[in-house]
Amino acid sequence: MRRKDSLSKAVHVANPKTLDFQVGRTSLLPGLLKTIYSNKQIPLPLKLFEISDVILKDSNEEVGARNERYLSAIYYNKTPGFEIIHGLLDRILHVLEIPFSANKKGVGYFIRAANDPRFLSGRCAEVVVNDKVVGIMGVLHPQVITNFDLAQPCSALELSLQALMTHDLNQ
Repeated sequence: MRRKDSLSKAVHVANPKTLDFQVGRTSLLPGLLKTIYSNKQIPLPLKLFEISDVILKDSNEEVGARNERYLSAIYYNKTPGFEIIHGLLDRILHVLEIPFSANKKGVGYFIRAANDPRFLSGRCAEVVVNDKVVGIMGVLHPQVITNFDLAQPCSALELSLQALMTHDLNQ
């Protein structure tokens, strides 16, 4: 996924039952990309999402790691469809009654430009709720797409549902 530090952030499982479970997932996006690869014969567009736990290193925890519930979504078509993913984000946050923050300060959510090697430069944004980064969205880098043997562009969104569900609008 073009992240140099991805293995250092991953949690390695001692005595896994199979090699597939040797490293805990830190992102749901690779699984969605594998699903698209397995379903390339289905007519476009493909719109997928997954809600599941990822494992994050956390030195404050007794075991050195914690589970966190994430939501990831991906849009795969002949055009990247960033507006589709952005619309999904807006809808999710509207349903959760998290208002848009036009002034990009304090209560509510906004997006701001970000740099993440998984995404195209200039086509990536952090999702910020109450001044805390809770997710990322953007158009996936072509190298990421070709690494999964895919030919079309795609946009993706990844959010920490845990962070969204525990936001405090009265801060």
